[in-house]
Amino acid sequence: MRHEIGSRTFLVADVAPLDVDGVRTVTVGSVLWLIAFVALLPFYGELQDSGRVWWLWTCLAGFGLGLFGVEFCRRHRQARTDAPPTDDRSTDAQP
Repeated sequence: MRHEIGSRTFLVADVAPLDVDGVRTVTVGSVLWLIAFVALLPFYGELQDSGRVWWLWTCLAGFGLGLFGVEFCRRHRQARTDAPPTDDRSTDAQP
């Protein structure tokens, strides 16, 4: 596909997106936050002595918010699959 804007020409590859709904991406991010939380647990005493306990709670908050994100993306994906297909060309072509 080729777009010409002003004196420039842009080529756009005809490639489908890999993860349209984001469920996998948010799940991986949530798991990484959980791994970071578990990895920091043995160092709780050192974190407390240095005033960096907030690192531990940030990881826990990231995991918790990630769980909400996974559910949100999962519901969004389900709504997209349940919705009837629309034909955008018929609505745009009005005489």
